[in-house]
Amino acid sequence: MTADLARALVQTIERELPHLRALTDAQASVPRGEGKWRPKEELGHLIDSATNNHVRFAAASLSPKFRGSGYAQDDWVRLHGYSTMQWASIVDFWSGYNRLLVRLIERIPESQMQAQVIVGANEPVTLRFLIDDYILHMQHHIDLLLRRENVTQYPRA
Repeated sequence: MTADLARALVQTIERELPHLRALTDAQASVPRGEGKWRPKEELGHLIDSATNNHVRFAAASLSPKFRGSGYAQDDWVRLHGYSTMQWASIVDFWSGYNRLLVRLIERIPESQMQAQVIVGANEPVTLRFLIDDYILHMQHHIDLLLRRENVTQYPRA
């Protein structure tokens, strides 16, 4: 059911929002390591992911097949300049945008969850898989940016 995916996304937002808000702007400005994103950039990447997946979720919910391009994630993060933004603004936007995606997911007809989605040169997946993968990807990056000891495994990382 689409309700289970929407619920999983809401639970992720609600569970992680207090942890994200607990970071100071200074803490969110420090890269995880050499050549790694700052928490500001990593959460910004999740906003960019939400943006790209928003289009995929909506288009695939209206058609039996959707084909779309991938995106240059490092370039998007750089172009948006997340590292110079206020942490609280990034967190609020991430939360609000994902709540919009929850509303979208709740309205996708169950019959469309098997729609075929092809992103870039990747193998076809179902819309259900894509939404589930989006949530897993999100949790992986949140675990990284919060520097958790146990990071959710994401097969395509």
